Amino acid sequence: MNNSSPLQPLAGIRVLDLSRVLAGPMCAMALADFGADVIKVEHPARGDDTRDWGVRVGTRNTSYFNSANRNKRSITLDLQSEAGLQVARELAAQCDVVVQNFKVGGAEKLGLGYEQLSALNPRLVYCSISGYSRSGGEAQRPGYDLVVQGESGIMAMNGEAGQGPLKFGVAAVDMFTGMYSAQAILAALLERERTGTGRHVQMALYDCGLMITSYYGMEALLKAGDPPKFGNAHPSIVPYGVFEAADGPLVITVGNNGQFVRFCHEVVNQPEWATDERFATNVARSAHRTTLMPLIEAALLRFSRAELLDRLRAAQIPCGEVFGLLDALQSDRTQEAGLLHHFDDSEAGPQAVLAPPYAMDGQRLPVRRPPPHLGQHTDEVLHELLGMAPEAVAALRAQQVL
Repeated sequence: MNNSSPLQPLAGIRVLDLSRVLAGPMCAMALADFGADVIKVEHPARGDDTRDWGVRVGTRNTSYFNSANRNKRSITLDLQSEAGLQVARELAAQCDVVVQNFKVGGAEKLGLGYEQLSALNPRLVYCSISGYSRSGGEAQRPGYDLVVQGESGIMAMNGEAGQGPLKFGVAAVDMFTGMYSAQAILAALLERERTGTGRHVQMALYDCGLMITSYYGMEALLKAGDPPKFGNAHPSIVPYGVFEAADGPLVITVGNNGQFVRFCHEVVNQPEWATDERFATNVARSAHRTTLMPLIEAALLRFSRAELLDRLRAAQIPCGEVFGLLDALQSDRTQEAGLLHHFDDSEAGPQAVLAPPYAMDGQRLPVRRPPPHLGQHTDEVLHELLGMAPEAVAALRAQQVL
């Protein structure tokens, strides 16, 4: 790897992003955030599927596409044409990383599989993202976030007691898979510095979805059954969850017995709860949850949310408001942290995207490039990486390869 500035630790690393929708693009975006030059390959006519999902931004971008494609360059290639495939192979030979999420076997049919591309570039770190294990009986099944949320037990964890299966509000399996994939790629790049050769990183949505079950999954194994649902409450800590003040909801997390004593004395003015043997320890509070919780809920309704937040903070009990999504995005907290990047889109005017969550040496990693328009960088990339003359690019475009 090349030496780089503190805010671009992956500067000098080039990534060919052959993926689409969310898991693969999220993976490639994480690498781009760290300074890698990510070249996103899209179909010349339709582009990434997500260019047609969500709220339209300009003519070909959308809110969904923009969420997973900052800091990338977009080129268009028809991978159903031999000329387009040849360009893709030549680009892969110039890259450090390839990310793809074709159906299992699809990349190989195109001549873009790991064995085929690593023969051209032995240092290549190649990441395949599929729905299910590539060595199992379901390898050929396509992977969809919602399906995996159901199959992995995630939907069975969510919601209130007695409620049916409930998905996450976002495509959590896709997003976790993207992040796990980026971690694996970074490990392979580090190993390559020692060995000089790349790796074939193989990721599956189902595998990553099962990882999301975390401590709930461990509990299910220990109990030999599904854990109960607690909605916004905690399965083993009381009181811990979303509560109603007189004028709206707030989050209260009483994490230990000392905090509970302060909660009783300094927040709700109920000191007798702290010495009641049914409530004195968290284990006891959990066992008597159905008795304690209505008492707490009634006590909290006597206060405004602002008053409760002041009391809780003074008592050093973790707490917070429950914001709407727009309020959270527009909050002073978000602005002060620099979590929104504002830019002028040449088609849609003033726009914003989320900034990378990573900070190094006290500085947030920048959005160097806004989400690209479809094929915005085709000419630039083909000239820069392959030395292609303008007339050669024009000829490919005339053939609808680009």
